[in-house]
This record gives sequence, structure tokens and C-alpha cells, in this order.
Amino acid sequence: MIKVRELAQMRCVPCHGGVPSLSEIEIRELQTLVPEWDVIEQGGVQRLVRVYSFNNFSEALNFTNKVGEIAEKEDHHPRIFTEWGKVTISWWTHSIKGLHRNDFIMAARTDVLYE
Repeated sequence: MIKVRELAQMRCVPCHGGVPSLSEIEIRELQTLVPEWDVIEQGGVQRLVRVYSFNNFSEALNFTNKVGEIAEKEDHHPRIFTEWGKVTISWWTHSIKGLHRNDFIMAARTDVLYE
């Protein structure tokens, strides 16, 4: 079984639609690698969501910028909500309106940034 750091090192594959979203079984298997993330449904779309805590706004903003940098490198962009002392990240694949392996890879990378 792979570990979170191994998942974080995997490459995202281009996903431009026409690809099915992950099955519930695939989601459960991948979620064991990023257990701090919740799978929620919002507007009929499953998403990975996690809230990260910080000591102040400056730390939260710094983390937000780091997440933005990794998102740009992969051309895969999350919803990021930054506020004093916390950042909420949501990953999902817009083109398939659901979860793809890429979302779990990016969640793992986000966790590694937080360590």
C-alpha cells in the first residue's frame, strides 16, 4: 500500500472531461491515505475538504500562497478560503464534476506543505 508522501509524488494526469469520476470504493481506498480530508457533496459534486489551523493571518496567507504555487504547476486549482488562523481547501475536478485521482494527489501535496 502506498503512503501519503508517495501519493504526493505521483504526477497528475490531464483530465479534460469525458473521464468518469472515482467510484465510492476508489474514494474510500484513496481517502485512507489522506485521512484528515472529508469527502463532502456540495451542489451535487463530491469534493475533498480540509481545514488547516495557523497561529495568525500571516501564516495562513503564506500557506495559501504555497498551495497556489503547487496548483499552478499542475494546472489544477482548488477552492481556497483564507481567514485569520485557518485555511479551508477544497479539491475536486471541475471538468468531471467530481473526484479524480488528481484530487487525492493534490490533497497529499497540500498535507506535505503543512507538515
